[in-house]
Order: sequence, then C-alpha cells, then structure tokens
Amino acid sequence: MTYTARPSAVSQPASAPALPQGPDQAPHAAAGDPAARGDGAPAAEGAPAAAKPARKERDPFFDNAKFLAILLVVVGHALGGVLRSPLAESVYMFIYMFHMPLFIVVTGYFSRNWTFSSGKARKLIATVGVPYVIFEFAYSAYDWLVGGNELKVTLLDPYYLTWFLCALFLWRLSTPVWQQIRWPLAVAALFSLLSYMTDLGATLNLHRVIGLLPFYVMGLMLKPQHFELIKKPQARLLGIVVLIGGFAVAYLTMNHMARGWVYWDHSFRHFGVDNITGIAMRLAMFACATTLLFAFLTIVPRRKTWFTALGAYTLYAYLLHGFFTKLLSFAGVWKTDWAASVPGVLTLIVGSLVLGTLLCTLPVVRSTKWLLEPNTTWVFTKLRRPGGGRAKRQAKATPGEDRGTVSAEMGR
Repeated sequence: MTYTARPSAVSQPASAPALPQGPDQAPHAAAGDPAARGDGAPAAEGAPAAAKPARKERDPFFDNAKFLAILLVVVGHALGGVLRSPLAESVYMFIYMFHMPLFIVVTGYFSRNWTFSSGKARKLIATVGVPYVIFEFAYSAYDWLVGGNELKVTLLDPYYLTWFLCALFLWRLSTPVWQQIRWPLAVAALFSLLSYMTDLGATLNLHRVIGLLPFYVMGLMLKPQHFELIKKPQARLLGIVVLIGGFAVAYLTMNHMARGWVYWDHSFRHFGVDNITGIAMRLAMFACATTLLFAFLTIVPRRKTWFTALGAYTLYAYLLHGFFTKLLSFAGVWKTDWAASVPGVLTLIVGSLVLGTLLCTLPVVRSTKWLLEPNTTWVFTKLRRPGGGRAKRQAKATPGEDRGTVSAEMGR
C-alpha cells in the first residue's frame, strides 16, 4: 500500500502507508553525522565539543505524496462495498491498479539505508512489529464486538489492512540482501512471478509479500535524481495524460477482467489460467502499476502546501480508517440502494477524503499515539552475542593465541 508518526528524523510501509517518521525514513539526517551512523566515535581528548550538524529539511514532495496516496487508500476501501455501481467500480479499479505499489515504492526508497545496526532492528520491531500485533488484536475484537462475527485472532493470517505491516516487516528484514546482489529488481521480479505458480495460502499473506516485493526493491534502487526527472513541467503534463488514459482503461476493462488481479493475493490457478498466461498478465500489471504510480508522482506538489505536514502521519490514517470503513459494512450502509447511486458514491468519496485528512491531524495523533507508538523500551534487553563475555575475556587475555580456540568457545 513503504509503509509516519513523528516528524523527527528516522523512517511504510509504510507505507505505505508511510511509517512513523521515527525509524529508518530519514533522508534528512546528514550522512556524515556520527549520531545518525550510530558509530559513537569519541572526540579527541581536550577538543571542544563539535556542534551537532543541523538536520536536513524534510522534502515536502514526499510528505505531499504520502498524504495524497493515503487518501487513495481510504477512498478505495470506502468504495469496496458498492462495486455494483459502475462509477464506484471504475474509480476503485483505477485506484487499485497502482495505489499500493505507489506506497511500497516510496517506502522502499526511504529504506535504502536500512541495516541491522544502530538499533534499527529494535525500531523495526517497535514501529512495525508491535503495531501489527496490536492492530491484529484490535481489528479482530472490533470484528467480534461490532460486526457480530466469531472472535478469531491469528498473527499468521493478517486481518484486513494489517497485511501491509506484516509485509513491510519482512521486506525490511530482506533489505541488506537486495543491496548486495547484482540484479536485485530482476531477481525480485522472478521470485514474484514464480510465487504465483503455487497456491501459498493465506499464511502471512505471502502472495502479496512476495508478489509486491519488486516494488519495494524498485524503491531501494531509486536515487534522488530519478525523482528530479518527474518534477519537470513536461513530465507533469505527460503524467496527467497517462492518468486520464489509465482511468479510461480501468473503465473499459472492469467488466472484462477478474477484479482479483489487482489484489496481488491469488495464484494463477485461482483465475483459471495457465502459468504462461498468468505471467503475461502479471507482467502487464507490473508495467501498468509502475507507469501509473510515476504518473501520479508527477502531479504531486513540490512545495509546501496546507497538507504537507499531514504527510508525516499517514500510518495513523492507514491503521485507523479501517474501523470506519468496516463500520459501513457492519451497519449495512453498503447494502442500501442509495450508497450505490451516483450521489451516494460521490458522498462516500468526499467523506473518505475528509476522514483521511482528519486522521492525519495532530489531535488524532496525540490521542492515539499510545496505540500506534507505544513505549516498548521495556521489551528489549542488551544485545546478546554468541559466547557472551567469556569469549571476549579469553580473546583479550591471549592476543597472540590461535583464534580457533576463541571460535570454538563461541561455538559452544
């Protein structure tokens, strides 16, 4: 849908929804800043304390992009129950053709420097893993108490929109691998295509995790100069034309293509096609999503706007809006004839835009921060290394000794 919560200096997932601008999403931190690197190099004795480098200012372009992208997500989910309306279905199909790839590419871009060093693994657990567990329980309880369904909690089968946090956790863990192989995007695309040849079931939503992986890797491969290309005036004009064409394609094909293709969560067999046809269809979906997501980025404002600051809190909108869209189903709103009428669809769209905006505002962030960004320091302990302190003491006591002795000790 990566991955944002604090505008401090760190990382989608969320995007994707973008994650709290705490961990790993900080292009603003100076590359040479020891604090940013976490190397802890001591200053020379007697030397005056160096002034702390100023953080680079946040690029409003990306905050604008994340905010507009989360609005697409909210609108898409709000229309999910009235697809019997041609207007709703055409808008829905158009959004679903690229909105999650867009989030994932941006999340991957801000994950380029992700490693297991400097406490980033802890930040991944605190800002992705813990919210995943919390909202998996929260949505399951909501489905039970409000929806009247059977209570079912399973962390291995992500509920509704929590799949993105599960996917982002796994993508982030794989980041060092993609940064070290020769053709990362080609390899990721190959894995994605092969994954659809087998039914992987619902566990961890693996079809989406592996199927959408190329977009995350694409984000890892992008550089700032690539985004400068789409900021040119001529690119914006081309982007508008492409988006209009994309909507026309969605409208013309919505009754001739299985809707499940845009969900990225089913094998080729599910659609009743052979592997060759399925691969061709998936490649077409890759090309379509990539074209549309970059076309969308061309129309994103480059300068600060009234909604720029809201782009730092898109994870809040992502995780919270599902309670409202689920309520449309539980309350029977989607089943009414009015909801599927043109005025009803337009009302759902406008209401979704307002809801998505409100969920990114500071009052909502402050009142729900305990839920999305709980204090998790008590969960962690000092890093445990193989062999503990005994191996280190032995290594220091016998510096000239064969290192194999220490290795054998650490291997016990």
